[in-house]
Amino acid sequence: MVEKENTPSASSVDDYIAMFPPEVQAELQKLRQVIREAAPGAQEKIAYQMPAFALRGSLVYYAAYKNHIGFYPTASGIAGFKEELSIYKGSKGAVQFPLGQPLPYALIRRIVEFRVAENIAKADRKASRNRAKKS
Repeated sequence: MVEKENTPSASSVDDYIAMFPPEVQAELQKLRQVIREAAPGAQEKIAYQMPAFALRGSLVYYAAYKNHIGFYPTASGIAGFKEELSIYKGSKGAVQFPLGQPLPYALIRRIVEFRVAENIAKADRKASRNRAKKS
């Protein structure tokens, strides 16, 4: 498998997943399903050359690499679960789940649900401010 930087752009999430070996495809499909279940109504897309979900704004992104699956729930998604994610390599807005080890799907589901609630609250605050300006 090639590193992400050298991976050709995919036009759909299905195309993206198909670029990887079968065992990685299975992990990506399971991750995709967990995100769909945790974020009903979210729109799936390719953004920054990786699969992404949006619901009232960007929600989460994910990508496969040579040795891990990257999960990008934004900085707030990482900060909100910092202790549980501390066993994984990561950064301010990303976490790396090593290939060959089970992905923490229950934790991923909770992070996505957290991001959904966060995006909805942010959109509601913005709508409320806009209504107040019109009054």
